[in-house]
Amino acid sequence: MKKKLKNIWLWLDDRGGFSDLIKPLKTHLVPPGSTWNYVWGSATLFCLIIQVITGIALGFLYQPSADVAYQSLQYIENQAFMGSFIRGMHNWGASGMVFLMGMHMIRVYINAAYKYPREMSWITGVVLMAITIVMAFTGQLLRWDNNGVWSAVVAAEQMGRIPLIGDSLAYFLLGGDTINGETLNRFFAMHVFLFPALLFLMVIYHLYLVFKNGISEPPKVGRLVDPKTYKKWYEDMLLKKGVPFFPDAIWRDAVFSALVLVVIVCLAWFVGAPALSDAPDLTNVNANPKPDWYFTWIFALFALMPMQIESYVMFLGPLIGVILIFSIPFLSKGGERSPLRRPWAIAGVIFIVLTISSLWYVGVQEPWSPRFDAKPLSEYTTVPNASPEVKKGIELFNTVGCIYCHSIGDDGGIRGPNLSDVQNRLTREQMVIRIVNGAENMPAYGGSLSKEELDAIVSFLETQYKTPNKGN
Repeated sequence: MKKKLKNIWLWLDDRGGFSDLIKPLKTHLVPPGSTWNYVWGSATLFCLIIQVITGIALGFLYQPSADVAYQSLQYIENQAFMGSFIRGMHNWGASGMVFLMGMHMIRVYINAAYKYPREMSWITGVVLMAITIVMAFTGQLLRWDNNGVWSAVVAAEQMGRIPLIGDSLAYFLLGGDTINGETLNRFFAMHVFLFPALLFLMVIYHLYLVFKNGISEPPKVGRLVDPKTYKKWYEDMLLKKGVPFFPDAIWRDAVFSALVLVVIVCLAWFVGAPALSDAPDLTNVNANPKPDWYFTWIFALFALMPMQIESYVMFLGPLIGVILIFSIPFLSKGGERSPLRRPWAIAGVIFIVLTISSLWYVGVQEPWSPRFDAKPLSEYTTVPNASPEVKKGIELFNTVGCIYCHSIGDDGGIRGPNLSDVQNRLTREQMVIRIVNGAENMPAYGGSLSKEELDAIVSFLETQYKTPNKGN
């Protein structure tokens, strides 16, 4: 039996040339010292493979029609065998791909691996990052729930503010003036056909460049890159000290990719994909879209900046950013690669990471957005033994929307001030004036509350008195 299998393999290999396909892996040399710091790129590629497999599985059941897309996802999530798990794998695989690609680019930038002769590797990597982000964005709308649809609406509104071409871009994105069935068809075509094709073409070319120019050697203080002599030095170094990629280096990539798989499987099984919100309803003005985590910082940035400059930032920000990031290998072709001699590179990465992390944290908190799912206050936990008027005030605090923007204790929204100790700050008369006339970002309730209702709410707020800590 063993001999027969061997003969079958020899025949297939002779006719199909499979050994020739893997020959570059066996003969390709990598610099010594290519340690665990070099595994980010291969792990990103592994996440792409996960996306392809799980995407095909989801494609067997998903129906890209505005009438039934939401129902088909409900079926995948709640009824199809392993549907929820596969959807979770696809979701966390996308997150892993974005995160690992970011780490890979940070590693390349800090080690100046974009210098001669690997400028095109950096450029193709930037393009791959952009395509990956677009893939993630188009995938969010395919959920075809309120969250995905309204996130696309917000993105189209922001895009429409770009001078000169904004309206045309927004129209192309939505397939019309508003979101409709054509929008879903366009996003499905982009997510499943157009951008995956571009992604695979760019991945193939990126890998070709890796084999053509080799991976960068670990940087060393004082070892400069001279475009006139570097290639010969690199080739001589590989001949003397290089190690085969297979099996001496590939085992690290395999181990790290296996660890990534374990993490994604655990997240998919125990956490799952984001829960589907209600079916899309464009008449629901209270919709509060929450983008996936890798877009949250962008939403936070535009939510916090003054409206007067949004249009300019929307146009100039990406333009300047793209020019800068593409120009990096041309501004510094040679010279020092060690991060110890390039502290500005480390400082730049730290600044960007802290900025994005801070905006992401603010975006998760959403201080600019009412929390329409805030848990109503209870008289038993808020004001035990409350009088009838105070009970009425608690009920009104919940029903007229105060709870969406203001918190009492740990319950409620954070758009407005915390009212847990409001009587320490405002008198009864000041509370009445504020509620009746409104304030910045707060509507005036004078025309919608009766005198009895206003008195009830204020009476409830007056119970929120906290004795100051005398030890402070």
